[in-house]
Amino acid sequence: MSTPPLEEPVVRGSSRPLPRTHPRRATVRAAAALLLCQAAVVSCASSGEHRPGGEKSASAQASAREASAAAKKAARARLLPGMPPPLDPHDLYAADRPGKLSPAVKDFPSRVYVPNTLSDTVSVIDPEKFKVVRTIRVGRQPQHVVPSWDLRTLWVNNDLGNSLTPINPANGRVGRPVDVHDPYNLYFTPDGKYAVVMASKDRALVFRDAHSMKVVRSVPVDCYGVNHADFSPDGRYFIVSCEFSGELLKVDTAKKKVVAKQRLPIAGAMPQDVKISPNGRTWYIADMVANGLWVLNGDTFGKPRLLPTGKGTHGLYVSRDSRSLYISNRGEGTISVLSFRTGKLVDRWRLPGGGSPDMGGVSSDGKLLWLSGRYNGEVYAIDTRNGRLRARIPVGGGPHGLAVYPQPGRYSLGHTGIFR
Repeated sequence: MSTPPLEEPVVRGSSRPLPRTHPRRATVRAAAALLLCQAAVVSCASSGEHRPGGEKSASAQASAREASAAAKKAARARLLPGMPPPLDPHDLYAADRPGKLSPAVKDFPSRVYVPNTLSDTVSVIDPEKFKVVRTIRVGRQPQHVVPSWDLRTLWVNNDLGNSLTPINPANGRVGRPVDVHDPYNLYFTPDGKYAVVMASKDRALVFRDAHSMKVVRSVPVDCYGVNHADFSPDGRYFIVSCEFSGELLKVDTAKKKVVAKQRLPIAGAMPQDVKISPNGRTWYIADMVANGLWVLNGDTFGKPRLLPTGKGTHGLYVSRDSRSLYISNRGEGTISVLSFRTGKLVDRWRLPGGGSPDMGGVSSDGKLLWLSGRYNGEVYAIDTRNGRLRARIPVGGGPHGLAVYPQPGRYSLGHTGIFR
């Protein structure tokens, strides 16, 4: 909001003769009059209404506004067609602030959905009571619970059951399973047109219609264990981890084509979760064998460097203020905290009594980090302010990619909830 121009002070004259005064008083009055005149000149100059300098300033401001509008237009032209433009070009997660729920989900009950791979069930937790309130029978070996692009459906990835089970998060109703082969994980293109199935055993990235799940194109890959992914700021490409061959893929979103591949520079590398920094410049890839994060420039797709974090590094989650990255170290029962500003680790939280923190998400208000305990049949609720364990909740066997829902954001890119 611009500040209105200051009004010029008015100095009124008088036709009456000046009274005789003491010389010292006359000097003081003369000085005051001079200051008043100077103030009037400064005020007039600051208003910019009646002098050429003011007109130039307004012209410069108009030019700056035009340049800014042109820059925004150019940035939008570079986006994947149909993709919603970022709220803030400097923060990809600007739409994920506490309480910033989309109208599509604002009335949904708050729940935590936990797929139990060994029990073929989904445990539903009431996060206020820290208690399982429902158990849903699904297909064989559910791996992840994935919010749809439009936020209206939760898809349970029944990997060995070769199906997706839809859950309506508004009322908890379970729909008829959809036949989808080898759905280890599931993502959505930023334009909302396609679901991308990570068909790990089939060694393929399968592009399907985001609603009907009908196959549009299956892209064969020559790596093993396609697993996790994230998308570039403009949506033009995404990077995929190949868990069992220690490789990364770079995929052109529009062309649905692998355009680059690299092998991670450590024997036996086992890349897991993938996450991009808020400013869109840096990519982080968790690696369970390297026990840390690979730090990568996605645009150049050059050789990454390793940042050690902890044994069995697995899941990556962004804080609600876009300042921190929570890193689950499954092999040692800890969570590392990375500062996006410095790129350095600033804290490490240890689960009392141990555990196996795996996949999860951050609560809507940002106060709790929810993670599944993969090898302990439990779920952890961790206070993000101090790392203290708030609850340890028993669930089914082999809990994996749990989804906290609803969460802030305009649309979902998949996995357990990547919202933009």
